Amino acid sequence: MRSLHRPRRLHRFLTAAAAALTVGLSLGATDANQATEAELDAIKGLGPASTARILQAREQNPFKDWADFLRRVKGFKNSSAARLSEAGLTVNGQSFEAPTQAKAAP
Repeated sequence: MRSLHRPRRLHRFLTAAAAALTVGLSLGATDANQATEAELDAIKGLGPASTARILQAREQNPFKDWADFLRRVKGFKNSSAARLSEAGLTVNGQSFEAPTQAKAAP
């Protein structure tokens, strides 16, 4: 009798593992150079207008890094880049790191 229940357990385990993997992948990063319009719109903090600006700038050339992204896409600053990065947006697979500013000498 025991052997009859093993296939069901295995099936349940595999189903649960597949569901967990799918959820894990959907929570992953969204790269600005590869994302579709819908994927960009799904990032908290991006709407249709900002998504359109990203796609338009990307049509010219892929973004090299976050500094390039901020130079070319109007309306984004370091603070908004940090929030977008926390929400899952990357540029070339990299999360945003605010540039460190050297203190001025007295």
